[in-house]
Amino acid sequence: MKNKLLIIGHVWPEPKSSAAGSRMMQLIEAFQKEDYEIIFASACAKSDNAFDLSAIGIVQANIEMNQSSFDHFVKSFNPDVVLFDRFMTEEQFGWRVVEHCPEALRILDTEDLHSLRKGRQQAFKDGKTFDASYLFNDFAKREMASIYRCDLSLIISEVEMDILNNEFKIPDNLLIYLPFQLDAVAAQEISGLPEFDNRKHFISIGNFLHEPNYNSILYLKETVWPLIREKLPSTELHIYGAYASQKVNQLHDVKNGFLIKGFASDVNEVMANSRVCLAPLRFGAGLKGKLVDAMKNGTPCMMTTIAAEGMYGTLEPNGYIEDAPELFAEAAVLLYQNKSIWKERQCNGFKVLNERFNKIIFHDRLFCTIKDTIKHLQKHRDNNFTGQMLLHHILQSTKYMSKWIEEKNGRS
Repeated sequence: MKNKLLIIGHVWPEPKSSAAGSRMMQLIEAFQKEDYEIIFASACAKSDNAFDLSAIGIVQANIEMNQSSFDHFVKSFNPDVVLFDRFMTEEQFGWRVVEHCPEALRILDTEDLHSLRKGRQQAFKDGKTFDASYLFNDFAKREMASIYRCDLSLIISEVEMDILNNEFKIPDNLLIYLPFQLDAVAAQEISGLPEFDNRKHFISIGNFLHEPNYNSILYLKETVWPLIREKLPSTELHIYGAYASQKVNQLHDVKNGFLIKGFASDVNEVMANSRVCLAPLRFGAGLKGKLVDAMKNGTPCMMTTIAAEGMYGTLEPNGYIEDAPELFAEAAVLLYQNKSIWKERQCNGFKVLNERFNKIIFHDRLFCTIKDTIKHLQKHRDNNFTGQMLLHHILQSTKYMSKWIEEKNGRS
């Protein structure tokens, strides 16, 4: 009999729109490889960019928040493993899973540490240095509680593993380091990519609903791009991303080569024909999918420390890392003009992908941990008294708040 996996999605996966969507598809592929029967359920409305999961044999289910209909749904499916997509879904549905499928292994995929991203964003807005006072925010209280309530949590970045271990004192046995799981880049693929002389212009890409991405585009427009354009007056910056709003589109400036291109139906095509990728993120968390897309397509990157975080380990980056706008622009121009440096940095990128994100390595680690945890589940939970304590309280508070909302909605 097949093992059963229920994924409760914060949103429906959009691999062409965001790194989070790509990450979810990688997780689905991994569980399919282990022959799991999978249902993907979400209370979110589907957009036109949502991937059709039924095309790869995944059952799709619409669920409702604060409705006992979920209780019947989860009990009927009776999953062996429940994967919560971000801590907000665990807050909403976790107690129901505990109540109706207590033996199911509960896994949280954090995507990135929301508390870290929110704290950095607030520090940036305040014009202050990010420190513990910004890290230990209300999002952190919710997110750490969710990590404790789950049996395992998937952490995408080594930096975030370190923060969880050393700042929040989360026990190691509750965490699994699981970055992007990627296919190795073969020599044949590399040889088929456009060469330096056949590429032109700069590219920047990212979902515009994600605040760090919008902020970086604004920063490019107001500060960085004028410095680059001054040195390279005939070049253009092509900016791609899903969900471009009016405030994004109004940045479009043909005269100065600052072009808002909108949604890229094929990120590989636009990335492979660009010479340099710009990623001047000033706050954020997790791993940046745009850097993976750039490395995969042999496009060197000019990036900030925040953008590069957790990506390279001890390996050399596929470009340069600078935070000061003048240095950022200077290095971007060098990368754009110097063919030998460009080629060297391109090769760095292929090495990073093949040595740090090879899915074969992480697949085995993930499922060895899952199988071992399931085998010793009661002992694992007994050793996590904090999680049991938090479960007790959420069952007493969130449960009855949810039931009150359901009752109230039923009367209105």
